[in-house]
Amino acid sequence: MIKAKTAESEISVLEVSQGRIDFCVLGKTPLILNRMSVKASHELLMPRKKTAADKAANLKHNPLEEYRASAYKATGADAITRLLILATAFKGAMRSVAVDIPGAAKAQIGRLTYVDGDYVDIFGIPKLLMSITRSADMNRTPDVRTRAIVPEWAARVSVTYVKPLLREQAVANLLAAAGIMRGVGDWRPEKGAGSYGQFELVGKDDKRFLAIIKDGGRVAQDKALASPEPYDAETAELLTWFDTEVARRGFKVVA
Repeated sequence: MIKAKTAESEISVLEVSQGRIDFCVLGKTPLILNRMSVKASHELLMPRKKTAADKAANLKHNPLEEYRASAYKATGADAITRLLILATAFKGAMRSVAVDIPGAAKAQIGRLTYVDGDYVDIFGIPKLLMSITRSADMNRTPDVRTRAIVPEWAARVSVTYVKPLLREQAVANLLAAAGIMRGVGDWRPEKGAGSYGQFELVGKDDKRFLAIIKDGGRVAQDKALASPEPYDAETAELLTWFDTEVARRGFKVVA
């Protein structure tokens, strides 16, 4: 028996477009910059075995060098800021927080939102932070890590999103939630241990935001990178001991 052909139903495709929102981001807790150092990158690219003589003749750490290397930096004298952070840090925070927000899915948010650019300018004055950390080896060997920390920071973040699958308010809610529950940089809430890198969304005329934008640009950051100030008493103590011990042992460190 030959079946009659059924009428083909019309395919209807939702019309989509893009929207864009510019956010003013104000840090609520200090931001720890965590770029992998050039030295570590070189070791990954071309590892070399260090003999006992090599280890004795060379310093394991150079705090000033590690401090400056911990931040992505803009080049050129016309840069707005010297300090940068990967734009994917903010997108990643939005994707991740979708796991805990009803009505959103991590993979879907990743497909429907984009943070413009490769990097985001970070305004604020960096300081030098030395912390006791644990290495990723089996024994969790303790070590001292030096990074740049920005106690008061701000940024302008532009987010492009797909309409009508997402609405402007939904995007704002996601980024605001990400600032509370995820954060950016090292020791952020997303990792479970710290509370650094949290932020809030503010208006473009917020006095706190404008003050950091005014006083925490490239010129001030260059001065802080050249002559850093210790972030806390523990850092100051470690740095003073290091400088004394380097001189006593006869090492030469480029400042």
